[in-house]
Amino acid sequence: MKTLSKNISLLSLLTVLLLTACSTQQNTTRSRWWHAFHARYNTYYNGTQAYIEGSLEKENGHQDNYTELLPLYYIGNKKSITIGKGNFDRAIEKCQKTIKLHSIKRRPVWDKQRRKTNRDIEWLNRKEYNPFLWKAWLLMGRSQFHEGELDDAISTFSYMAHLYATQPPIRQKAQAWLTKCFIEQGSRYEAEDMIRTIQRDSIYWQAQKEWDYTFADYYIHTGDYPQAIVYLRKVINREMRRKQKAREWFLLGQLYEKTAQKQEAYNAYRKVVAMNPPYELEFNARIGMTEVLAGTQQRQMISRLKRMAMSEKNKDYLDQVYYAIGNIYLSLRDTTMAIQAYENGNQKATQAGWPKGILLQKLGDLYWDKQSFSNARRCYTESIGLLDKSQEHYNSMTERSKVLDELVPFTDAIALQDSLLTLARLPENERNAIIDRAIEAFKKKEKEEKAKEAAEQTEQKTGRNKTGGSMTNRTTTPIGNINTPNQSNATWYFYNPMVVNTGKETFRKKWGDRPNIDNWQRTNKTIVGQSDNGESVETAASDSVKTANNNDQNPKEEISNEKNPHKREYYLAQIPLSETQQAESHKQLADALFHAGIIFKDKLDELRLSQQALGRLEHDYPKFEQMDEAYYHLYLLYARMGQEAKADSYIERLKAHFKDSKWTAVLTDPYFKENAIFGEQLEDSLYGATYDAFKAARYETVKANRAISDKRFPMGANRDKFVFIGGLSQLNEGNVKACLNDMNLLLENYPESKLSQLAGTIVNGIKAGRTPHSGPFHMTDLWQRRTAIMNNSDSVATQQLSTETKGEYLYIIVYSPDSLNENQLLFEMARYNFTNYLIRNFELEIENDGEARRMKVGGFQNYQEALLYARQLQRQKSIGRLTTKARSLIISKANLELLGKQFSYADYEQFYAEHFAAIKPTDANLLNEPTEIIYDGDENEQETQPQTKETPQAKPRTKPLELDDEYYDLEGF
Repeated sequence: MKTLSKNISLLSLLTVLLLTACSTQQNTTRSRWWHAFHARYNTYYNGTQAYIEGSLEKENGHQDNYTELLPLYYIGNKKSITIGKGNFDRAIEKCQKTIKLHSIKRRPVWDKQRRKTNRDIEWLNRKEYNPFLWKAWLLMGRSQFHEGELDDAISTFSYMAHLYATQPPIRQKAQAWLTKCFIEQGSRYEAEDMIRTIQRDSIYWQAQKEWDYTFADYYIHTGDYPQAIVYLRKVINREMRRKQKAREWFLLGQLYEKTAQKQEAYNAYRKVVAMNPPYELEFNARIGMTEVLAGTQQRQMISRLKRMAMSEKNKDYLDQVYYAIGNIYLSLRDTTMAIQAYENGNQKATQAGWPKGILLQKLGDLYWDKQSFSNARRCYTESIGLLDKSQEHYNSMTERSKVLDELVPFTDAIALQDSLLTLARLPENERNAIIDRAIEAFKKKEKEEKAKEAAEQTEQKTGRNKTGGSMTNRTTTPIGNINTPNQSNATWYFYNPMVVNTGKETFRKKWGDRPNIDNWQRTNKTIVGQSDNGESVETAASDSVKTANNNDQNPKEEISNEKNPHKREYYLAQIPLSETQQAESHKQLADALFHAGIIFKDKLDELRLSQQALGRLEHDYPKFEQMDEAYYHLYLLYARMGQEAKADSYIERLKAHFKDSKWTAVLTDPYFKENAIFGEQLEDSLYGATYDAFKAARYETVKANRAISDKRFPMGANRDKFVFIGGLSQLNEGNVKACLNDMNLLLENYPESKLSQLAGTIVNGIKAGRTPHSGPFHMTDLWQRRTAIMNNSDSVATQQLSTETKGEYLYIIVYSPDSLNENQLLFEMARYNFTNYLIRNFELEIENDGEARRMKVGGFQNYQEALLYARQLQRQKSIGRLTTKARSLIISKANLELLGKQFSYADYEQFYAEHFAAIKPTDANLLNEPTEIIYDGDENEQETQPQTKETPQAKPRTKPLELDDEYYDLEGF
């Protein structure tokens, strides 16, 4: 029994000695091996599994746009960034645990009798002695990279490169990933600096793979496609996963296309098909094969694509097939057939995604070049809703669409009124024959639409029977109508063209054709809520809405012939046959010519079209009510065309026929030519001086400059701002009525101005009996302000400021919006945090605080950390110069919620001086340590043991883990 007791005691003692010897405070052969082993097969293993699951989730959920260069990494697609985030977050958490539990930073004790070699010196100068831990750092950075947290990844890889500075292979791996982060972030200068640095040194073979990927990604982003091809071929040779390799072969084919290497592109696409990838990738590779060989075999390639269009399995890709056919016709310079192919693709598309958006964009460009503006508008409007803002040429398409939204109603009106007036001039029998043909065409189209609708309904029923036949006893809801985000085969409402078109038709029947703008049902879109008689503007402006609703009250009422498109009377009612109707038609035509001519000149720079429209207006409608303005624009038109004599003739016509017109005053102004050349800069300078005077309360200067604007720049770009500032300046003299007049003038003449909403608020406030505030903003006002008035009432529960130094703290800078350059301050703060605190991720946030602004720096776990940060920040001269007129404070999150309510900033300053000012920072390295990790208790992780007196040994002659020992589970990810 005594022997057994002794054995148990001895075993317990040995266990304690073994555990204490494996503490991270010890640096021995045993401790290094123990921590490397447990790091690898405990938390790190779970992290790798989460990383792999996240990578597969992103790979399967990502959708490539095959009409553009594929990104080498999925992070290049903004829509795919959040896919797999949960798994990547878990991988990051496991890596942080691994580092926290198994990092060995203590240097080993060296035998002074032993001579040091260069290798020994390198080993003793390391900052991390766990031979496996670099993989945890690398995995954490890669997880941050793939979930789109590039700032965090940059911090991780920067710190890793610093931590392993004495181990070039590991350092170069970290630098390769750091460069990838800069590339994907768009920080080209930093990426090129890293590349120049690595090119000065030789790349170790252990880091060659990472740098091959990095160089390929860099040259793709910079457009150096020949170099990208070189490195992408190396990437493909190193790729281990078939699906990813097929995708990279497709990208290589695209690069060969970009460099006009047609045969090599064909071979690359054929490689994709041979690898049996997912069908969408294979389909687009086959499309690519036909396009690259179309230069010599156009007709054969078109025939092949048409056969693909007839295949049942390609029914969801018809837009892409016809897009490829249209591209081949364009290469043959056959624009008519190209448009026909694109229109076929648009009509036969079954899904409203990016392929249809690309097709419509190309079709819209063709219509734009052919000056078919109505069709171009139709294509652009739909394409904008299908494409991402990062799409190439998206901004130019958006600008064109905005212009067309203004122009097309007038060009359509010109075409319509011309047609109607032409019909009105025809003999009755010819007019009736044309109407009868229109009726027959309408009936035919109606019949085709009904047949198509019946076919679609039949197809839907067939689909329900196939998928839901066994569920009839469970639910009565048609499965085809269920459309939830969680179903893998469901599509979003707006990606179903049939449903969208049905909705559009229903809306059009009820409301008619409406512009796509906010508050379309309101006549007055300003913020002023009451009319002069007290009636609600929205109520007064809703006649058309009421009318539309009333039209739906009696749907069964018999339709008259004038409203029935199957009858002649329907069309005759639209033709202006009487003198009154023709006069109204001519009026609409003249107005459309006038506005179209101005838009052609000012928005499209189509001077020939503008000349046609305004010239026709002048010739056909000399008594047009806005002819003075038409002469003004004709003067500008011919002046731009270099026809000075013709342009001057319109000044003479204005003097002769419109002596009192404002346009005559503009053109006869002695400063007109000077204003035409320098007017924009002069007005900008005048407004800048006026704004500075307003901020400095020099209201006489504001008044004088407003008068100059009234006289010299009555139609200037800053006119609305002069009116607004001038109105506010009236408050200084107590002239509320003059202020109100200016605000109403702004609302009436500049309803689209950004200031109109603020002006409307002021008008409503004055009408409600509120007293407007005058004078500049003072920080002192904010510092003394409270919104909650405390008293002894039992109904008001007062809270007290807390003296707790633990918990979340913030560092806050409070400032007036006009007292500093906010963007520059944000940049300097972000740069300071990034360059000085590599491990910590401090959050920067700017928010409004009444009339002031405040910048919050968060992420401090206690008061000591915030105090140390504030002390170190105060030494930064660049930030100090920016914040001379700002105030700063350190405050807990709980106390911040009370500021401005129960306590003012001044109250908190006094409270801080009494309870916190005497506290001094304790640890200068506090901010260089990682944040505390919260364990979820789902793993068997060992806690470090107290240090023993065992003397650490020197570096072993054999390493327990080799540097190039890749963890097999991560190969290919």
